[in-house]
Amino acid sequence: MPTKSPKDSVSVQERVEEYSVSQLTPEALSLMADFFKVLSEVSRLQIVCCLKAGAKNVSEIIEETALGQANVSKHLKILTQAGVVAREQRGVCVYYRIASPFLFELCDLVCDALTVQMKQQSAQLQQLSRLRQNR
Repeated sequence: MPTKSPKDSVSVQERVEEYSVSQLTPEALSLMADFFKVLSEVSRLQIVCCLKAGAKNVSEIIEETALGQANVSKHLKILTQAGVVAREQRGVCVYYRIASPFLFELCDLVCDALTVQMKQQSAQLQQLSRLRQNR
């Protein structure tokens, strides 16, 4: 079993600091935008979340996500072309897995940011509600 190099365990934050987004060329930013476009579709995010527990074949993905076969196949092709998902032939079945585990760190960062944003909005709504009641 291969051992992880120190580079494999680098967090997203450390990578951001190492490759500062502010230093990226427009071409590199375009590639980044394309990557985020791939993740901007709900069905693809469902598939990604489904694969977090490990590799699955198309039938297992369909069962877990309740998406149609044609829809799953289309999105798996896009995810594979983008390098988000890797495919592996096992006998007559093809299994899909997440190619880059950092993806879940990224999702966690987004979820954390959304949680903070929702808490702030909730506090603002409560404040508005109190102001309205005091009229």
